[in-house]
Amino acid sequence: MTMAPAPTPEEVVAAKRYTLMNLVRIGAVISVILGIAVAQGAVDLPYALGVVLAVAGLLAFFFVPPLLVRRWKAGDRGEL
Repeated sequence: MTMAPAPTPEEVVAAKRYTLMNLVRIGAVISVILGIAVAQGAVDLPYALGVVLAVAGLLAFFFVPPLLVRRWKAGDRGEL
């Protein structure tokens, strides 16, 4: 049985970034689901809060990961 080589520092950074991007997406989906539940009356909170949660979750799902990638690429080039 052979041992796998230790990950390089670049692989460790990439794994952390991948995990963070997926956590952002999961959080955004949870926000959308909670917002829909509030807007439908399943959760006893104001309707407007449900709409805000749902819209914020949608925006976060589609726009935050690309913004993170752009920031990471700029930081890797030393432009930050």
